[in-house]
Formats: sequence, C-alpha cells, structure tokens
Amino acid sequence: MKYLIVHESSGRMRIRVHAGLTVVQADMLQYWLERKTGIKRAVVHERTGCAIVEYISPMTRGALIDLLRGFHFSQLSSGEIASIHSSRGINRHYEEILVMRILGKLLRRWLLPPALRAICTIFNSVPYIWRALKCLIHGRMQVELLDGISIGISLVRGDYSTAGSVGFLLGLGSLLEEWTHKKSVSDLAGSMALNIDRVWRVKDSVEELVALSDISANDEILVRVGGMIPTDGEIVRGEVMINQASLTGESVPVAKRPGTMVYAGTVVEEGECVIRVLHINGDSRYDKIVAMIESSEKLKSAAENRASNIADKLVPYSLAGSALVYLLTRNVMQALSVLMVDFSCALKLAMPLSVLSAIREMSQYHVTVKGGKYLEAIAQADTIIFDKTGTLTHACPKVADIVTFGGHDKDEMLRLAACLEEHFPHSMANAVVRAANEKNLLHEEMHSKVEYLVAHGISSIVDDERVIIGSYHFVFEDEKCTVWPQEIEKFNAIPARYSHLYMAIGSELAAVICIEDPLREEAASVLKSLKMLGLNHTVMLTGDSEQTAAAIAAEVGVDEFHAEVLPEDKASFVDQERAKGHTVIMLGDGINDAPALSAANVGIAISDGAAIAREIADITISADTLEELVTLRRISMALMQRIDHNYRFVIGFNGALIALGAFGVLPPATSAMLHNLSTLGVSLHSMTNVL
Repeated sequence: MKYLIVHESSGRMRIRVHAGLTVVQADMLQYWLERKTGIKRAVVHERTGCAIVEYISPMTRGALIDLLRGFHFSQLSSGEIASIHSSRGINRHYEEILVMRILGKLLRRWLLPPALRAICTIFNSVPYIWRALKCLIHGRMQVELLDGISIGISLVRGDYSTAGSVGFLLGLGSLLEEWTHKKSVSDLAGSMALNIDRVWRVKDSVEELVALSDISANDEILVRVGGMIPTDGEIVRGEVMINQASLTGESVPVAKRPGTMVYAGTVVEEGECVIRVLHINGDSRYDKIVAMIESSEKLKSAAENRASNIADKLVPYSLAGSALVYLLTRNVMQALSVLMVDFSCALKLAMPLSVLSAIREMSQYHVTVKGGKYLEAIAQADTIIFDKTGTLTHACPKVADIVTFGGHDKDEMLRLAACLEEHFPHSMANAVVRAANEKNLLHEEMHSKVEYLVAHGISSIVDDERVIIGSYHFVFEDEKCTVWPQEIEKFNAIPARYSHLYMAIGSELAAVICIEDPLREEAASVLKSLKMLGLNHTVMLTGDSEQTAAAIAAEVGVDEFHAEVLPEDKASFVDQERAKGHTVIMLGDGINDAPALSAANVGIAISDGAAIAREIADITISADTLEELVTLRRISMALMQRIDHNYRFVIGFNGALIALGAFGVLPPATSAMLHNLSTLGVSLHSMTNVL
C-alpha cells in the first residue's frame, strides 16, 4: 500500500493513503491494524483517507512502516471480511442526510424569495400538523400534538420564519434520535453476531463461494480447519475435531463423524467436513441474536416505561401552561416558547439508549443480557441463590486424598484403582484415571476380566486375589468386606465432605479414595464483593449431602444453605423468598436448575451448563470465572444511577427553558434549539460505557 506520513510522534503515526478510502476499505484497514501485535490503537477516517496508529513494544517505527507498506486489501480472506462489523456505514449515511438538510435550509434562506420560502415552509409543516390532527382524532395527548399546535399557530399568524425554524429543528432532532438509536442497536448486534455472510457450497462435487442468504435447507457446505460453522447441520463427509466451547463450554475439542450434528458458532479445529444444512430460515444463531435484541427493546425496564409515560402525561400540562402564559401576557411568542419545549425526546430516547449501551457493555465481558428489565432487577436485588455443582464448583470431580488401610501404599492403590476404572468413563472413574496420569503412574493391564455392576462398582482378579471398588453399599453390605479393628478410628475420621470410592482386596478394605468437586478459586471473593454491593442475603442450594453442603457453605461464605433438595424444592424456595418481598437472583447451570431460574426475578445461567438452563435464563455468563457477576451488579447499579441522573437533568433543564420562554427571555426557535441540543447531549452521554 502506498501512503504518506503526515505527522508522527513517539509511539504515534498519522498517515494518508494516496488513493483515498471507501467505507469498506476503511473498515478493512482498521480491522487489519487492530489485530497486529504491538498496535495499541488504530483509527481510520475514510473521508480524509487518513489513519492514526498508536503502537507499543515490540512494534517499532521501522517495523510499522514496513507493515503498512506490505498491506493490500486483497490480503484479507473472505471470512475475515465477513467478520468485520462497524457503524461506519450507518454514520456515513446519516452524516450525509444531516449535511444535506442543513445545506438545504441555508440555500432556501439565501436564494429563495420570501413567497417561495413560505410555500416550502407550509409544505414541510404538513406532516407535523397531520400527526397532531391524528392525536386529536384518537384522543391521545402526546408530544406530536404540541409540535403540530406550535407550528400551526405560527403559520396562522403568518410567522413563516418561526414555523420553518421550529419544523427544521424538530426534523433535526428526529434524525439524531434515529441515528443514535440505530447505531446503538447496530453496535450491540455486531458485538454478538457470528458475522459470517459467505460460505462454500458443494454441489455436484463443485465448490462455490456463495452468500449465506442463498443457502437453503439440505444444501451441503464445506467448512475447513479454522472455519466457524455458520448454521446447524449434519456431517455427511469428513471427520473433524470441533471446538464447542461457545455452545457447551467444553474445553476439549469433540470428535465429529458422518451422521453427527454440528451447531452454528462452533469452530473446526482439525480436519474438514461437508455439512448438510438444517433449519436455515430464521433459525440460525444470527437470526436468534437479532430477534433477542429486538425483544430486548420490548423487555423495557420499569424506569424506561416510567420515563415514557411521564413524557406523555406532561403534555396536557404543557398545553395548559402555554394557554396560561397567553392569558396572562397576551403574547403569542411567549406561549409558543412554552410549547416548543417538551420532555418526551430526551426521556424517551436517553433511557433506552442507556439500557442498550449497558447491554452492549456487558457483552464485552462475555455476559449476554436478554432485556433491560433484567438489569434493573439485578440492581434492585437483595438476595442471590447459587446452585452448587457447576456454579460454585467446577463440576469436574477430582481426587482430593487417598486413605490406605492394611499397610498399602497410596500410589499403588491409586495405580490399581486407575487400572480398574479406566474401562468405565463416568466422572468419578475419570477423576481416578486423571489423578494417576498426573502422578505418572502407569496402570497397564494387570487384572483378569473386569465385571461392572451398574450403580454398585467393579470387581476383578489381580494376583489371584479378588479386588473390588465401588460404593459403601457394594463393598460392605453386598460383598461383606471388613476393616481391620485397629483401623476403625482411622476409617471413621475420613472427612464426610468428600465423595468416597471404597476399594477392597481379598475382602479387606485397602483404600478409600476421596473425591471432591473443587470449589471455584474466585467463589469466596466474589460472594464477599457481592455482599459489599448490597446483596446481603446469599443462599446455596444443592442436592448433595448435608455434610458436603455444610463444608462448601462454610468455605465459600454463604449466609444460608439447603442440602438434598430436588428441582421443585429449588423453585419453591425461590417463590418463598419472592413472597417475602425479596428481589431474587438465581444462578445455576443444570437441567435441575431450570424451574428455579424461571421462578426468580432474574435467572442467570453459566454457559457451560445445560442448554435448557441457558434458554430459560434471562442472563448468560460465558466467562471462565464468576467475577463477571460483580461486573454485572456494578454495571446494573451504575445504569440505574445514570437513568436517575438523566431523569433529573431532563426535567430540570427543560423546566428552566419553559420558565424562560414563559417570561419572554427565550424566543420559540431558541427554546427549540436548546431543547434539541440538550436531548442530543443526554443521548450521546447515554451511549457511553457506564463503567
């Protein structure tokens, strides 16, 4: 790429591309720069053809120059181009409309004679007057009525200048509202979408690159190593390793062969495959994300609804105030100045923008929020209920200790247990085998045929002795094994908080393998932080035994716990807490948590949990730690503070404009201009991150 260095300082360079840039090229260049090691920040301006690049070590000035010199737009693959998302196109579109409207206003004022300007003003005023008439016809007291009356009165008085200025400013305000709203929604959708728009379709053994929108059900598409699967489907050819972390939370790639299902959003890590497409129309992950965003705007918080309702309820008072000012002053201009200011624009726009921005901000922390009302509930909540397994713990059993009896060696007992358990890939067996591997204990076949008894344990013959491993019931009650009398006290001292695997050799207890579901490292600190943020009632619900639950509860620091609970018990407990007047957050990951997630004010699911839990939940956390719970609470509280601040500012500032207009200090056009500028300022502030 050819370019000119316009300016540079330490760690910063401004360049101008000679050929200029289109919107697409600007997005491509910025995308490419931001992904290079050592580039701290890159901003590309397509109109001027300039790019500002800030760089840090290991990037050097010479390396940056060579990097830029070697770039060409053809370097980006179709997949990378498809993944680029920005609001640049929306900004460009509305910037052009804004400039054209302002230029049109100025040209009409400078070039047209007064008679033609009056005709243009009347023509442009028709939509406002028509909307006001519709409000009257349907008996609605809304802001459109104020706009139409103010413009209509100015036209009747022959004051075309005021009518034209008011109409122009109202149109400008509507344009800015539409612009900021579309940009917010676009930014949110872009942060969550798959961003795939082209795929390789295989037809009659011929591959062709086509738009995803051209793909139909039963079409076959090719996905190669490193590619993201764009839609749900069934593998028809090829064997691949699929990273399903985005869907199931599994950290290890899963083998997929012909006849197995694959899902949108997962990535091919090894191999390539041909997929027969299923459920293409409206069921792709992108479609669901867009639908979620649309529905999130319908799931308005009470604060949003309150702002919208107040805005409309204030309309009669604005009309009455304007009439009162006219009766007292007999000055039409002062009365119009009152009509020029309404509370609707800022209240109805700033509140939803604040919510959209907060939802977008949460997505940066890998948290998906399905509606503004859930953020408000998070901010107001005083009770949080945790499921234990998979939520406070990792849901990955781990060998915590091995207690041996009869003089046996710990490592030898672990080796023997792994030798038996490696044939049966359930979670506790996997924990034993994994512990042996971590200690580099080779557990080659040293037994005869292994017999597996469902829900009991395993038995085999090793060195002419019968070895069994399994539950207490299997080892002691079914098989009548015993503990040496001198080791009874040692046996009774085994911590009850663990799950136990009992292993006996020749009818004598040889070892007890203690298995735990390890607590998340951050769990205790997260609960402490949540309590500091006002969640003063923390509860843990689990199906585990009382002893295990008590140990975990003490370690993590919850205020209350309930053990051996069923799924319906969890939901009942949530209902009871809500009946007491608490606002309840429920955090879970399993199918058994689904009823409680649905019953809570806000249900939060861990992304590596069951699909039904993620579907029912109002919020999904995709991060590796629970720290995002603290961020979620902080953002929710900051959002409510921002909405409250916006509310006070809008009422105060516009109230002052009404007062100044009533006393004749501000003419109608100035009132309208200041009102729109304040609305723009509040809206722009609402679009920024709350943290």
